[in-house]
Amino acid sequence: MTIALLGFGFLLLLCFIGFRVGFATLIVGVAGFGYVRGFDAALNMAGQQILHDAMNYNLSVIPLFVLMGVFIYRSDVSSDLYDAAYAALGKLKGGLALATVLACGGFSAVCGSTLATAATMSKVAMPQMKAFHYKDKLAAGTIAAGGTLGIMIPPSVPLVIYGIIAEQDIGLLFIAGILPGLLLVCLFMLAVAIAVRVDPDAAPAAAPLEETRRAKALRGTLPVLALFIVVLGGIYGGVFTATEASGIGAIGAAVIAFFRGHLRTLTEWRICLVETSITTSKIFIVLFGAVVFSQFINLSGLPYDILDFVDDQELSPTGLVLFIVAIALVMGMVFESIGILVLLVPVFLPALMQSGVDMIWFGIVVVLVTEIGLITPPIGMNAFVVKSVLPDVKLSDIFRGILPFVVALLIGLIIVFFVPQFATLLPSFVR
Repeated sequence: MTIALLGFGFLLLLCFIGFRVGFATLIVGVAGFGYVRGFDAALNMAGQQILHDAMNYNLSVIPLFVLMGVFIYRSDVSSDLYDAAYAALGKLKGGLALATVLACGGFSAVCGSTLATAATMSKVAMPQMKAFHYKDKLAAGTIAAGGTLGIMIPPSVPLVIYGIIAEQDIGLLFIAGILPGLLLVCLFMLAVAIAVRVDPDAAPAAAPLEETRRAKALRGTLPVLALFIVVLGGIYGGVFTATEASGIGAIGAAVIAFFRGHLRTLTEWRICLVETSITTSKIFIVLFGAVVFSQFINLSGLPYDILDFVDDQELSPTGLVLFIVAIALVMGMVFESIGILVLLVPVFLPALMQSGVDMIWFGIVVVLVTEIGLITPPIGMNAFVVKSVLPDVKLSDIFRGILPFVVALLIGLIIVFFVPQFATLLPSFVR
């Protein structure tokens, strides 16, 4: 166990001095394995593991869903989604902020990227809220928090990665994420309502949406809604697998973008494909580094020491999951979501399996925890994304505006933890 703890210490050190998680895990994994078994064995192990995972057919779901998200992002559908939500909620107190939450949920459902959702909604929603004199704290905080919905509402790349690591059905994980995703949308909207009640000046009344703009928005959202239904409905109905659904989703998103006037030149296709390749490469670097690091951790015996610890402490399945959640919450202040999953899940997987924990439910719980990490300091990726798009907004205002949503996320975590049916009900109809 000592060598494993030293490995985690060096990993944290490398991350703090600026190494990306993927490269840090790769370096520590090779070095640690080499220290125990020799560096020739370590290099052979790293090469074999990376090659084995690179040829894993299930991993093809990642670039395809990323491509689907890029096509949707480039099709400029976000403005129609926002206007549709504005038409439905704009008359309410804090209606623009409520519309932002709803639009983030809708965009996440077809984009799958929390950072893209936060960046896009910063450009779409912030000008509207500024025009009606919304306070920066509420406006920016709503956008940063709403962007986190992309990690839960399917298709979700973190859910895909968790499914691959834990060897769980990705389609079931997508279905399991629907109710918790809707729960978070409702809790976020409640957080906006409470924030506006506490500070009425934060969200002045907004004018109703023009009829022509309303009609255009409703027309623009129908194809996106249809794509979402086809992708998830096909998985839920057993018509196709999650991997097949990712291909269908990518094609459907390309068709939507084409008929909206995009993807009509080779330059546009090249931009989308290059963006997809870069994003996929970043994810795969983290994944491959974590695989090598996991081999070192397994060699050190840490997972089996944790099994002994669970037996010695007589931890119940609930107690074990609570223990992991506490660690994940701390890690969320330093690592981004995928880094948490690939570092944490392999270490505790044997103990979770032995304890009989429902791994679909646990996947939703751990992804929810990483969602909290996206908006908590000192890293808070979504807060920094919003800041980069809106440089005139103070970072302190963004984090202050996020606080009600952190509370909402914690409430959502508690509900899903103690009422597992939120995550297990829909998958139970498919199993």
